[in-house]
Amino acid sequence: MDLPKNLTKDIKTRLRSIEGQVRGLIKMLDEDKQPDQVLTQFKAVQKALDKTHYLLLDEVYRKALAIKIVETANACPGNCGNEEQIEYIRQQFPELGLDDITRKMTEILSLKERIDNFKNGDSPHSL
Repeated sequence: MDLPKNLTKDIKTRLRSIEGQVRGLIKMLDEDKQPDQVLTQFKAVQKALDKTHYLLLDEVYRKALAIKIVETANACPGNCGNEEQIEYIRQQFPELGLDDITRKMTEILSLKERIDNFKNGDSPHSL
């Protein structure tokens, strides 16, 4: 699945910053900096990475999932055989935990593909 570029811009900026922090950490090790300084930098990198990971899941993936739910619901012609499943995912969306988001994304993408196949004249038995 391709994530919308406008949603990943901040993530990429944050990752580039973390990349710089990691390079700085390597330099600190090369320069034999004090262990407490190295540990402090490690903690800063870890915190930044954790925050970026959370942002990716909570902002980017959640928004991408919302977009895909709407696209899939709009693609269902009313007789696609997946109306209940789409509605169920739509109703679950506000309560989804971070761990569920990627699983639901996979599920909605599969539904969208099946609906597209249905609309293209493939057998409804493949739904």
